[in-house]
Amino acid sequence: MAASAPRVVIYGGSGALGSVLVKHFKAEQWWVASIGHTHTNEEADCNIVVGGSAGSLVEQEAEVESQLTQILDDSKLDAILCVAGGWAGGSAKAKKFVENSELMCKQSIWSSVIASRIAAKHMKEGGVLVLTGAQAALNGTPGMIGYGMAKACVHQLVRSLAEQKSGMPADSCVAAILPATMDTPMNRKFMPNADQSSWTSLEFVSELLFKWSNNTERPESGSLVQLITKEGQTSLENAK
Repeated sequence: MAASAPRVVIYGGSGALGSVLVKHFKAEQWWVASIGHTHTNEEADCNIVVGGSAGSLVEQEAEVESQLTQILDDSKLDAILCVAGGWAGGSAKAKKFVENSELMCKQSIWSSVIASRIAAKHMKEGGVLVLTGAQAALNGTPGMIGYGMAKACVHQLVRSLAEQKSGMPADSCVAAILPATMDTPMNRKFMPNADQSSWTSLEFVSELLFKWSNNTERPESGSLVQLITKEGQTSLENAK
């Protein structure tokens, strides 16, 4: 890979969407680093694996930062794409309400905070940081409180990072994608009878984030971009 190749960190690079992103960016001759909680992605140029549930947020950030600083060796990143996350349901009466809420915080908030720190320290001026929110979290989520709470936190983080004095590099863009349901193997397995024509394809998201990473059709910094899929076609709509 040429030294001048653009560079991207994909947080969650071994997951369903992350794997598609790694493949896409590698096909376009980008240098790709994958950060995963349990698995590596063999297609990436390098991998950082952190403990999914072990340790504190401070410890995970230190682990990621130490390895990434060595890997980059003063090179700057063009983009950081955080697509790590997960889903767990439960109302306040659910047996695993507190446990699931903690898991959602670790999967969505921790990864987003660490990705933001990476952007502040290692991203070029004019680069892009994309986090993953959720359409559901724009409203109350009584049947999946932990999930909605964590994703709403990501939305607030995006809005904060887009403001002056947030610590982001000059002229950078910070945005969130807000899908409803992604067309992933796990969703197909567990929801075989659902209306899959309303699910957003991973390839669409990959192409979208690649365009943003190339400073093409980027939204305004601070945008929460809903991915609205109907009859297999996806459109973009900014949340208020």
